[in-house]
Amino acid sequence: MIRALFALTLSGVVFALPALSEDRIEMKTPIHAYVGMWTTADNHIRHELLPNGRYIEARGSRERAYQGRYVVRGDHIDYWDDTGFTADGDFIDGVLHHAGMILYRRK
Repeated sequence: MIRALFALTLSGVVFALPALSEDRIEMKTPIHAYVGMWTTADNHIRHELLPNGRYIEARGSRERAYQGRYVVRGDHIDYWDDTGFTADGDFIDGVLHHAGMILYRRK
């Protein structure tokens, strides 16, 4: 339910980001197969991918170290932190590879 695009410029390059509609924010059903909790093997880094397109990242005892929105396209994930930081990752054979880390789905 993309209704508009926001354009951002960085060093003269234009990036278009989808704007989330109210319908998307209120969705209760997953929009992809990767919704849920993903953790490093030692459980220090935890990514909770919420069905409404938001995520919460915990680091150690910091339960909300980072949060923001994310978009999954195929097996690729893009993150936009609420502070403006961006990151991405790829799901390969059921494992999330993100920023040099490997995260596993928590059952």
